[in-house]
Amino acid sequence: MVKPKTEEEIELLRENAILVSKTLAEVGRHVAPGVTTKALNDIAEQFIRDHGAIPSFLGYEGFPAALCMSVNDVVVHGFPSDKVLKEGDVVSVDCGTLYKGYQGDSAYTFPVGEVDAETRKLLDATKASLYKGIEAAVAGNRTGDIGHAVQSYVEPLGFSVVRELEGHGLGREMHEQPGVPNYGRRGKGTVLLAGMVICIEPMINAGGKSVYLERNGWGVRTCDHKKSAHYELTVVVRRGQAEQLSTFDFIEKDPTINF
Repeated sequence: MVKPKTEEEIELLRENAILVSKTLAEVGRHVAPGVTTKALNDIAEQFIRDHGAIPSFLGYEGFPAALCMSVNDVVVHGFPSDKVLKEGDVVSVDCGTLYKGYQGDSAYTFPVGEVDAETRKLLDATKASLYKGIEAAVAGNRTGDIGHAVQSYVEPLGFSVVRELEGHGLGREMHEQPGVPNYGRRGKGTVLLAGMVICIEPMINAGGKSVYLERNGWGVRTCDHKKSAHYELTVVVRRGQAEQLSTFDFIEKDPTINF
C-alpha cells in the first residue's frame, strides 16, 4: 500500500522541488558549446549547497556526481566529465536535492546552441508528453493511465518510449512506490490516491526503444545511438487536477537560457 503524503510533508517536498527547479535554471544559464559537463555539475553542486541543501545524487549507490549529465544518445545517468559540449548536442540534466529530510528530483533536456529540426521535434514532443502524463495523474486513475498518455502522444510522432526506466514516488527516499512507467494501458497499474507525490519522467528516443547499460554500470544509451530526451517534474496527485511542485518556469521565463 502506497501511503499519501500529509500536507506538511508536501510543503517540504515543495521546498525541494523549487530548489531543484532553480538549480536546473542555474545550470541552463551556462549550457553552451565549449562547456564541459563537469563544469556544469560543479555549478549545480555549489548552488545546492549555497541554499543549505545536499545534492542527493552524490554518493547515491556510488554515483560520483551531483548531477546526471546525459549527452545525445545517453538516455539517463550519464557521468559529468571533461567532455566538451558542441553545437547541436543535447544534454539531459537530472538533479536531486536533500533538504529538511525530504527529496527533490527534476530533469530537463537542454539544446546546446542550435539543433536540427528533428532534434527540436524530439525535445518538444518529450516535454509535451510529460504534461499529457501530468493531466492523467488524478485521484482514481492508475499509473497505466499516465503511461498510456505519454506513449499515445509520442509514438504517432515516430518516437519510442524506453521500457526499462520509469518514474517513481518521492518522499524521504529518492525512489519510492509506485513506479510510474511511460507506457501502458488505461485502467492498469497502481491506483492513484489523493496526496501521493510522484515524479513523472518520460524518456523518449528519436529512434528505436532499445537501450543498453554502459560498462560503468550507470549510463544508459540508445542501441541505435540516436538521440534521447528526458524531462521530469514532481507532482501531487489531487482530485480533478494534479498539482505541480517543480516547474520549468525558471528556465523558460529566463531570456538568457536556450531551451
